Amino acid sequence: MKIVTAIIKPFKLDDVREALAEIGVQGITLTEVRGFGRQKGHTELYRGAEYAVDFLPKVKLEIAIMDDQQDAVVEAITGAAHTGKIGDGKIFITNLEQIIRIRTSEQGVEAI
Repeated sequence: MKIVTAIIKPFKLDDVREALAEIGVQGITLTEVRGFGRQKGHTELYRGAEYAVDFLPKVKLEIAIMDDQQDAVVEAITGAAHTGKIGDGKIFITNLEQIIRIRTSEQGVEAI
């Protein structure tokens, strides 16, 4: 089992969710986050004053999947979240040791 963590632009969320649903992904955890990478933020003008926006709004998705779904999930996310501009995001894939469904106490694959 794997956990896929994707950091994407907020306006791409619906596209990514739809792409994941098409390949059979049933559960996603979403967190609204702020951060920066190579973009390093930007400056904005508000009421005549210029100020720096160091941390940009992003969306963090966490998806628990079977090992054999990894390539399809990565392809779905990259295809749907891609704009070709800086700040499109990142995907992190880590091994997932155990999953336990609280309601039924199911473990492992059955808990996904």
